[in-house]
Amino acid sequence: MAGGVALFDYNNDGLLDIFFTNGAAIPSLEKSNPSYWNRLFRNNGDGTFTDVTEKAGLQGIGYSMGVAAADYDNDGFVDLYVTGLNRNQLFHNNGDGTFTDVTAKAGVAGMVPKLGKAWSVTAGWFDYNNDGLLDLFVVNYLNYSISTATPCVQQGHPAYCSPVDFLGTPNILYHNNGDGTFTDVSDQSHISQYLGKGMGLAFADYDNDGFTDVFVSNDTFENYLFHNQGDGTFANIALPAGVAYNAFGNAIAGMGADFRDIDNDGLPDIFETAMFGEGFPIYKNLGDGLFQDVTAAAGLAALTSRSTAWGAGAFDFDNDGNKDLFTANSDILDNAMELAHRPFPLSNRIFRNKGNLSFEDVSANAGASFQARAAHRGAAFGDLNNDGKIDAVVTVLNGPPEIWMNRSRNRNHWIILNLVGVKSNRDGLGTKVKITTSLGSQSNTATTAVGYNSSSDKRVHFGLGTAGIVDTIELTWPSGIKQVLKNIQADQILTVTETSP
Repeated sequence: MAGGVALFDYNNDGLLDIFFTNGAAIPSLEKSNPSYWNRLFRNNGDGTFTDVTEKAGLQGIGYSMGVAAADYDNDGFVDLYVTGLNRNQLFHNNGDGTFTDVTAKAGVAGMVPKLGKAWSVTAGWFDYNNDGLLDLFVVNYLNYSISTATPCVQQGHPAYCSPVDFLGTPNILYHNNGDGTFTDVSDQSHISQYLGKGMGLAFADYDNDGFTDVFVSNDTFENYLFHNQGDGTFANIALPAGVAYNAFGNAIAGMGADFRDIDNDGLPDIFETAMFGEGFPIYKNLGDGLFQDVTAAAGLAALTSRSTAWGAGAFDFDNDGNKDLFTANSDILDNAMELAHRPFPLSNRIFRNKGNLSFEDVSANAGASFQARAAHRGAAFGDLNNDGKIDAVVTVLNGPPEIWMNRSRNRNHWIILNLVGVKSNRDGLGTKVKITTSLGSQSNTATTAVGYNSSSDKRVHFGLGTAGIVDTIELTWPSGIKQVLKNIQADQILTVTETSP
């Protein structure tokens, strides 16, 4: 289940760097030698990367799982939160190429009342109360101990026990106090009321009430959609909203998730990966707090039902103005062929958005090397070489990661917005962006919480098709400040600083 990746610019040179989480020795769960270190690679700007892990002080401890990147203290440097089995760490970016472990001081070790240390799979940064400070949501998995786990056997072969054999655990919400410390507000926010088996996390203001909501994909358990009530509390409305179960009324093995406007109607939709036989659901936002499972109508049921995927992302890979879908695929167990008569390694998939929420599998045309099968897990997305095309980095169990550079040959235009909050959080996370060109309108949200275990580029990307000018860019910052830019030239990375009210 391991294998998180983050794309973020740790040294502010304008280039996305890459951070990978890594496991540990078993059963000690200690990083007993450098082969288990988490790794930070600096982008050299020439298509190569340099391992700067040791200098940066990011080797980590324990069995690491996921990573969330954001500037939690608004000092202009992106920090990292790393999740794991019984060990979570917050690394403060010192601004000089080094990081400091401030977990204890910040109070974000990931402890759960009556349970103690939790198995945290992923986490994400968002400003739930719009005070200009990024808060931290931690997604926990099973109530599991490697020392007491019972061996399981399937058809005479060793296997991991099913998630249904374990109790779930509550997630954690940490409120940013603004002084380098956090307060666990899981109880008063009502987040801790819900025991889940969380794997994926994504944020969006789905009902446009000005407060960011939270989607958690659960494994063999109903999904959660936490509606932000605006008063510091959340209510799980997944069931009445139509995203707790799939169209057949079944809980799926929910893994990665993305929460953004996929059909250009101005409302954020939900895309989720799952396991073999389930299909990868896409929930269309109908407005009025309702979603509809349109997986079959979108063509995804037929395209995905015989695959298992982990990482996920909804991005416009061909810059035609429609967000496409990327999935990092692999079966769950390395002896899947013996247990279920299906291969363990699988190739990644790309589903092109044809418009009108209809997709086609274009993986076969993505390049010969893209067909390679591997034990894929986490995936992060961003423009690694600043050419306006979204690239992908995918982790592989017990193998080298994959860096997929986008070589789309069309001449479609694009724009990338690098947001700088002033009254809002400095990263601008949670900012809603609507653009209008001669071809129509699109919307997106600034977020780094994408997919499974991973953290993507905070910059907001739009493909523009044949439009060389963006007529209007409308930004609604978390502070509530609205900002409009007009007649913006395409094909540039534009820094937008939040204006005064």
